[in-house]
Amino acid sequence: NAKGEGFENRLAELIARELKAEVRYTWHAQRRGFVRETLRAGACDLVMGVPSSFELVLPTRPYYRSTYVFVQRRDGPGARPRVTSFDDAALRRLRVGVQFIGDDYANTPPAHALAQRGIVENVVGFSVYGDYSQPNPPARILDAVAADSIDVAIVWGPLAGWYARRVSRTPLTVTPVSPQVDVPFLPFVFDMSMGVRRDAPGLKAEVEDVLDRRRAAVERILDDYGVPRVAMARRTSPGTEPRTKGGT
Repeated sequence: NAKGEGFENRLAELIARELKAEVRYTWHAQRRGFVRETLRAGACDLVMGVPSSFELVLPTRPYYRSTYVFVQRRDGPGARPRVTSFDDAALRRLRVGVQFIGDDYANTPPAHALAQRGIVENVVGFSVYGDYSQPNPPARILDAVAADSIDVAIVWGPLAGWYARRVSRTPLTVTPVSPQVDVPFLPFVFDMSMGVRRDAPGLKAEVEDVLDRRRAAVERILDDYGVPRVAMARRTSPGTEPRTKGGT
C-alpha cells in the first residue's frame, strides 16, 4: 500500500536494494486496462504479484505459490463446524462469503466451485475492488467474518494471512481449501511471479537473479505476513487471478 506496509512493498525494496535502484510507485485502480495503462505505457517497470501464466506481461519465475483458503472465527467449544473442503456438508447451511471481480460480477474460482455444488442461496458476495474511499477495500469480506456477519469466507491466501496476523483483533483460522483443483479444471492454487514488459528480458533476468540469491529473505518476508504457501509446481499453473493494484 501507499504507506509501504505490505509484503509486496518489502519485496520491491529488496529487489531495488540488490539492483542499486530506487523504488518509485505508480498507483492505478485494478480495473480493465491496468497493464496497458501502467506497464505498457512506461509508467512503471515492474508489477508485483501476477499469476505466472499472465499473458499480458513477461513473468519472472514464480517466487511463491499460494492457495485460496477458508477463513473462520476461532471460537471456543461448541463452535460452528470447521470447514476444510468444498465438499463439506456444513457449507450448505453456513453463511458463506465469496468475492466477485468487476462491475459485471465475474465469478472467482470459489464462487464457481460453490455454484457447481448447488450452494447458492446462503452465499454472500463481496467485490474484490470494494469502495476505494475506504482503507483496504478487499478486506471487507474478512471484516464480515470477524464481525460474525458471515460464518466462513473463501479468499485468496495472502489477503487472509495478512488480515488474520496483522489486522483482526478477533482470532481467526486460515485453512487451505481442498481440493486444490476442482473438476473439470478449476484451480485454487496459483504460482505467483513479478511481471515486466515483454521487451525487457534483461530486467526479468536481473530480478530472477535477486529472487534466487535472496530466496531466504523472500521466504522470511512471506512468513512475516502469514502468506500461506503450497509446494511449488514444476510447471506454471493456469489462471488469470488475482492481480495487483500497484506498479513499481
